[in-house]
Amino acid sequence: MITSFQMRAARALLGIDQKTLAELAGVSLPTIQRMEASTGNVRGVVETLIKVVEAFERAGVELIGEQVRSDSGGRGVRLKEPGPPRRVGA
Repeated sequence: MITSFQMRAARALLGIDQKTLAELAGVSLPTIQRMEASTGNVRGVVETLIKVVEAFERAGVELIGEQVRSDSGGRGVRLKEPGPPRRVGA
């Protein structure tokens, strides 16, 4: 499973835009746009999801699922509570 939040965060870590991700994954730009516009887990054709995940992995990004441990080392970011960002003091 991959979420739209993870996709956008992974792209930000790599400093790439949606078009570049589409090229790296071998999928269309509208596919990436549709995936990132979804809320929660990205839904779609399994083969397409695998292509995107593998593109991130080849680029050096490890996608970590909820309640899953990461043993591969390296620096990273993990979201404690899924959901939209909250304003300070709200």
